[in-house]
Amino acid sequence: MGAKKKPFYRIVVADSRSPRDGRFIEELGYYNPLKEPAEVKIDQEKAISWLKMGAQSTDTVRSLFNKAGIFNKLTEDS
Repeated sequence: MGAKKKPFYRIVVADSRSPRDGRFIEELGYYNPLKEPAEVKIDQEKAISWLKMGAQSTDTVRSLFNKAGIFNKLTEDS
């Protein structure tokens, strides 16, 4: 999303067989790197439920989840 020189990213759950910018199952939040500090909004309950169901996160999303403390909450619940 966003425009030229103005990036804005959505954090979504997508089927691995769908195209990169194609259909997605659910939107979990967003990441805006232009704000100072970078703005990250993630629905933690949805993210944890998808991770418990076996969803695999990308490296970038994994680092955003670590900063938001989602993996810590996931291990506490187990």
